[in-house]
Amino acid sequence: MSDAIDTTPRRTDPRTFAVRAVSLLWQLALPIAIASVTILDEGDLGDMVVYFLPLVVVVVGLNILIAYLRWTRLTYVVGAADIRVESGLLSRSARSVPYERIQDVSLEQKPIPRLFGLVEVKFETGSGGGEDIALAYLTEAEGERLRELARSRRDGAVDSAEGTAGAIGDAEGDPPPEGRVLHTMSPRRVVTFGLFEFSLAVVAVVAGFAQQFEFLLPFEIWDWRSWRDQLSGPGQWLAGLGFLAQIIGGVLAVSSLLLVGVVTGVVRTVLREWNFRLERTDKGLRRRRGLLTRTDLVMPVHRVQALRLGTGVVRRLFGWHSLKLVSLASDSGSSNHEAMPFAQMDEITPVVAETGFHLPPQTIEWRRSSGRYRFDEFLFAMALMIAIAAILVAADRAIYALIPLLGGGAVFGLHEYLRWRWDRHALGERQLYTKHGWFAPQLAIGSREKLQSVEIVRNPLARLRGYADIHFGLAGGRLRMKGIPLDEARRIRDAVAQSMSAQDFSEVVEGEPANA
Repeated sequence: MSDAIDTTPRRTDPRTFAVRAVSLLWQLALPIAIASVTILDEGDLGDMVVYFLPLVVVVVGLNILIAYLRWTRLTYVVGAADIRVESGLLSRSARSVPYERIQDVSLEQKPIPRLFGLVEVKFETGSGGGEDIALAYLTEAEGERLRELARSRRDGAVDSAEGTAGAIGDAEGDPPPEGRVLHTMSPRRVVTFGLFEFSLAVVAVVAGFAQQFEFLLPFEIWDWRSWRDQLSGPGQWLAGLGFLAQIIGGVLAVSSLLLVGVVTGVVRTVLREWNFRLERTDKGLRRRRGLLTRTDLVMPVHRVQALRLGTGVVRRLFGWHSLKLVSLASDSGSSNHEAMPFAQMDEITPVVAETGFHLPPQTIEWRRSSGRYRFDEFLFAMALMIAIAAILVAADRAIYALIPLLGGGAVFGLHEYLRWRWDRHALGERQLYTKHGWFAPQLAIGSREKLQSVEIVRNPLARLRGYADIHFGLAGGRLRMKGIPLDEARRIRDAVAQSMSAQDFSEVVEGEPANA
């Protein structure tokens, strides 16, 4: 095997320099445009030609030169035991990631690299972005073969001399075979998904952007008198309606904000989920998606430690759910891989089976948290309301003190009752289940054998009241049961600990997940 390994330092694709140059120009386009509008607005056309344009040329040229020098100084070596990357102009840095620490290798194509047929290869260790490495940019075929090579060596596969040479040097080889399709999202499904992705945060960002750049508009956007003047003339009849016009104006304003949120949600979803495709390959679940930025991610099923099924406040009424896989590898900054972001339960069920997990059976015994725990949570919330009421009384606003006492008591009392009513947990033969939330319910499924630890946690009040929290050690995520009666918590801990000690992890091989 060592004879077949080429340890010659390699550079990324030469077109990387062109990609970085185009990206730089794109990033500088908006600042240059704003500066140009500002200078022209002040009437200093001569200063712009004499000083500003030469400065822009110098800055662009200098950045392109630096990008080229950085490309020449970045090399990588695919060794027998690790992948090493060296980079830097003035100060050199060398980073190495052993194959056994690589949790996943993903391919990403942003818009500009995609035009050149290039991808960014990311080696994820699961220990934080600071220890991950990325190669930007390689050809699509080279990136795919490098990913397969890293996975094969990580999983202890035997690489022949021919296979190793082809994985690294044969840029014209055949691409890997397609897997068995598990789930796709049609354009109609993607747009429907976007309708449920409405976010007030986006509306707030748009409003802030409009306020920041209102100098580009012919009137002040936040001055209602300016809007009234804009509506004069053909819209004068609206102003003549008096109070009714104000109501109509308010409805139009709210509708405009809602429209901005809906359109933004659809656009973001289309850009992220377009041509979504989930396949079952011999390496795991392969997910590809994206319109401008195309991502190609493989989720090894034997590394999945838990599943999360969720829904939203509105989408649950239409039967839409999401499926996420919890593992050490990351997915766009999240430890949970989005396997199916928008699907019906009858579509999710077979994909769950592919991971080696199964949904809770109808006969499973669900249990609630302790009623004492929920009552104590209510008392803690009411203590805060009493403090607010005391402040109002001290400020000679005693009449308003009834709002936090009565209103807060009703809201928190209903909340804790619904949490006690709907939050459940269950212990299966090989899995454990937790249901959380009544407004937007979530279901977590953990493998008893794949958990790393189980711990009973009790604060002073819990010791006094006879309940406890259970914390399960889950690499890449968090799994907890709160407010469990003490006897039951000990029973769950002992059962899970016995399953953990009985698991033989040498049986967990690629493509054959342990029984979950």
